[in-house]
Order: sequence, then structure tokens, then C-alpha cells
Amino acid sequence: MQVPGRARCTKSPLLRPLAGFLLAGTLAGCGVLEDRSQRYVDAPEGQPIQAPEGADSSRFNEIMPIRSINADDSRRMYPSSIPQPPDMTSEILDQNYVVEEFDGRLWLLVNEVPGRLWPVAGAWMNATGLGVAHDSPQLGILQSELANFSKRSRELLGLADEPTGSEARVVLQARLAPGIRRRTTEIQVRIVESDETPEGLMAWDAEAEAGSSARDRQQSLLTDLGEFMKQREDNKSFSRAASGMVAQPLVRLMSEGEQAVAVKVELDFGRTWAEVNRSLEDIDARIQDLNRSERWFHVDFRSEDERTPGWFSWFSSKDEPRHTHTVNIEQREGAMFVTAETVQNYTGEYSSADLLTQLFEHLY
Repeated sequence: MQVPGRARCTKSPLLRPLAGFLLAGTLAGCGVLEDRSQRYVDAPEGQPIQAPEGADSSRFNEIMPIRSINADDSRRMYPSSIPQPPDMTSEILDQNYVVEEFDGRLWLLVNEVPGRLWPVAGAWMNATGLGVAHDSPQLGILQSELANFSKRSRELLGLADEPTGSEARVVLQARLAPGIRRRTTEIQVRIVESDETPEGLMAWDAEAEAGSSARDRQQSLLTDLGEFMKQREDNKSFSRAASGMVAQPLVRLMSEGEQAVAVKVELDFGRTWAEVNRSLEDIDARIQDLNRSERWFHVDFRSEDERTPGWFSWFSSKDEPRHTHTVNIEQREGAMFVTAETVQNYTGEYSSADLLTQLFEHLY
């Protein structure tokens, strides 16, 4: 006698979840995912890669370098102490050779140290016909020859086609300075007019304001300089004199008892405000309110777990934004100090020291 189809199924629905857990446990016990830590520890050291005969060895380098290990201590190394690979993204900008603008000021941001860019900036001035009349690697300033008597220079700087006896003497100045972020350089240019021919290097006027036409000309010059540098990325020239410009970082983390208490920024308030605003977005400290005149940000700096409801909150969405920390900017000792405080009703995972530490890492 045939058994009806409904009667053939003898498994209870309650056993299906149990079967799933048993299968997961079996797979875990069988070691489907191999732990290769011990293989890393026991691996012998290989021979260095040799460049082909006749090739320029300076053009070969490691794309993903492996952190070196002291051979004397390797016998005491265990899988739990394997060194972490270096952060290859810590010194890479999202965009390179980009012209940035803030508060009427423009600069070319380059992901390289000033000592490497100094010779290239001088080469650009010579290639464009401006030439270099005076320079100071310590100050990071290059000053061109007079542009009045060169048709090519007049066109580059936007001067009239025909010179006149009464026109001002015109030179171009370029200034290289360490950027806010590590291993970066900010390059500014400005067109300087004088009643007389400059006899030496003129002082850089950081407070000089430029009209809209002058800013457009600066934009064009910086863009041209960026393209010139991009085409010469393989240039290995380096200026030891210009390397002194990187001695003092513009951003420092101040700590007390191994706890971050402030970020010191050697910039004016306007630039500091803009950089802190950008960095807060980078670390996902969501700005709830801000007041530039009073110099504070109200942010929601909670972890993703704190913002997401639990497993059993099936019918609820993400938690509403909250004000968990206040970021303040104050001026003292000739610099800007960025501090943070936790609001009284927040008892979550991140402290004000955590906020300052992450903010510093993205500022610098």
C-alpha cells in the first residue's frame, strides 16, 4: 500500500534550526578555514629580487612592503605576535596636484615633501621663461626675474601685449611650505608689482589680498605647475637645503598621563576651522550644530554599534542623532588649540580623548 505524500515527511520543523547549528559546528570543527599564522612564523627568509641586467634599479620598489623582523628575536615569536602590515593609505591623498581654495587664498596641494619639490618648482619657472632671480630654500620662496621684458612671461602673467615706460615692474613669487597633513606640501604663487626693479628677494606678504582676476591667474598658474610636476614624478632630485622646511609640524597632539587633551594647530582660526570641519566628517563625527563666532561644534561621535538597534529591534530604524561631544577651538600661546568634552548624559564607548586622537590622525 502506498503511503500518502503528506505522511512521508517525518521530520519536525523544530529540528531544522538545530540541524543548521550542528552543520556549522561540524564545519568549524573540521577546520575549513585554515589558520596560517604558524606557517608565517616558520617560513624561511627568501632571496631578494634581482632587477634584470641593465635595468635602472632605482625604479624598482615594493608596492606592498613587508615589515622587517629582527632575526635574533624570531625564535621567540608566536602567531599571536605577528606584526601588522603598515598602513599604506596613511600618506596617500584622495587627489594629488589639486588646487585648493579657502577664504580667498589658493594653493597647490602635493603629496610630497618640500625638499623633493623645490628643484621641480625652480625647473618650472625656468621652463616657462620666468627664470629664477632670487631664492631662499629656508623660507621656501622663489622669485622670478622681471617679467616686463619677456613676451612669453607677459602672456603667462596676463600683462598687456606691449610694455609701456610707466608700467610697474612685475615679478612672480612662489612659496613652498609643509602642508598640514604629513608628507605634503602647499605651494602658493603671487604676482608682485613694484615701482622699482627689486634688488633682492622681496618679503612674502601672507596677508596680501587678490582680486578675482588675480585669483583666476593664480589658479591657472598653479594648475600649470601641477601638470608640470605630475609629468616629472620620476625625478629623483632632492634639495637638502629645502628639507629644513619640514622640521616643525603644524599639528601636534597634546597629552597628559597618556590621555589626549588637545590638538595644537599652528594656523590661523579660519584655516583651522575649515580643517577641523573636514576631519570631523572623515572620522564620522556627525555635526549636529555649529557656531563659528563662538568656535564650537556639537557632534554625534558614537560607534556604529551604538547607532544601530539590537538584533531584536526588527521594527525600528537607526537611532536618532544625538549630541554626545562638543569640540571647541580656542586661541592661546600664538596657536589654535582644539579640545573636546563629553556631554553629561552620554556614557557610551568613545571618550573625548578618543575623539581628539582620531581627529589628530586625520588632521595630520
